[in-house]
Amino acid sequence: MAAPVVAAIFDAYGTLLDIDAAMARHAARLGPEWRALSREWRAKQTEYSWVRTLAGPAQHRDFARITDDALAYVAARHGIADPGLLADLREAYRRLEAYSDARPVLAALRAGGTACAILSNGTPEMLREATVAAAIDTLLDDILSIESVGVFKPDPRVYRLATERFATVPARLMFVSSNPWDAFGALQFGFRVAWINRYGLPDEYGLRGNVTELADLAALPAHLAQ
Repeated sequence: MAAPVVAAIFDAYGTLLDIDAAMARHAARLGPEWRALSREWRAKQTEYSWVRTLAGPAQHRDFARITDDALAYVAARHGIADPGLLADLREAYRRLEAYSDARPVLAALRAGGTACAILSNGTPEMLREATVAAAIDTLLDDILSIESVGVFKPDPRVYRLATERFATVPARLMFVSSNPWDAFGALQFGFRVAWINRYGLPDEYGLRGNVTELADLAALPAHLAQ
């Protein structure tokens, strides 16, 4: 029998926090293509994090700057020139809503004796602000940012932050992410992994059959209780 899980380690953006919420809040100003714009913003944000990690420490930029860089690119590509709208989008990203299942699941896990933490590309300031705005800050035992190691996920040095924080081996931690590349990185590090496949996407990186695949966060407490 596998040893019990010490803590659930959550990705923040796209797993607990709804990354479409910023553009959804200003959908009337962005027009009917706001969802596509939001997906492109996220894709560029992720791409920039990988490229800067691969380029070496001298090219590191924190996630706040990368998020702004990605938005600037998307705005330029689609002719969005209203500085007020861009400022509002940047501000909205710092105060994303949590998914509706996030708060009850965090509460249920902690009530059952499982610690909960975030491990994220976000800066400490971004994560503090976001978790307070989403009303999940009091349900977390810790918030771990990649800024302490200066590289982005899926670099193994990021995942090591969780094992060091909880003074345990990777197999005693459940890593929870909606991002397949993040789930894959965590799996290679040795975590138990729950992939939150909210949109029923196809398998990537051979995750299916090697991780726990859930349609949302709601089933996570029952899975950990097995």
